[in-house]
Amino acid sequence: MIAPPLLRMGLLAASLNVLFAFDAQAAQAAPVPTHKGASAAARDGQRDFDWEIGAWKTRVSRLQSPLSGNETWLELEGTTVVRKLFDGRANLAELDIAGPSGRIQGISLRLYEPQARQWNINYANLRSGTLTAPIAGAFKDGRGEFFGRDTFDGRPILVRFVIECATRDVCRFEQAFSADDGKRWELNWIATDTRIADPTPTE
Repeated sequence: MIAPPLLRMGLLAASLNVLFAFDAQAAQAAPVPTHKGASAAARDGQRDFDWEIGAWKTRVSRLQSPLSGNETWLELEGTTVVRKLFDGRANLAELDIAGPSGRIQGISLRLYEPQARQWNINYANLRSGTLTAPIAGAFKDGRGEFFGRDTFDGRPILVRFVIECATRDVCRFEQAFSADDGKRWELNWIATDTRIADPTPTE
């Protein structure tokens, strides 16, 4: 699941919904922090998303106004459908959730980078019709951690996205932002996916 929009969770999100523009010099001067999943780069992880192929019931808690001091959370629910592409080297997650605050529809394209042995996650909210800045990372011991640089309300931020599964059929996606280069993180998207269908066969 995505986030958007936590999810850019999405997941997902679901929303697992941020945009980023950094000039080349700034990006070089401020590297993305090393994530725990980086140690997994020694292994081939191109099938690490195979478990997610199929349909899921998605419940999302989304912070209404990230990095503002506002602690109001919004609840949404709906579905996430994940399809395998190119024998698992890529996949596409479709998020469709709604609640009293409105509806979020988004897609998350995950692409495996074999040279770096990591995944790049690209999210688009259908309302804007544009891709957010990608986040990159890997899985280790069943936990996925992904980081990237973006902007939110005109401020440069770091984005952290975490995927963990309690069981094969229940998974959690979390998105957090940092406005101080990773010293402090604010969680803004929590998505819980519960499997509602077996993985669909690849045509």
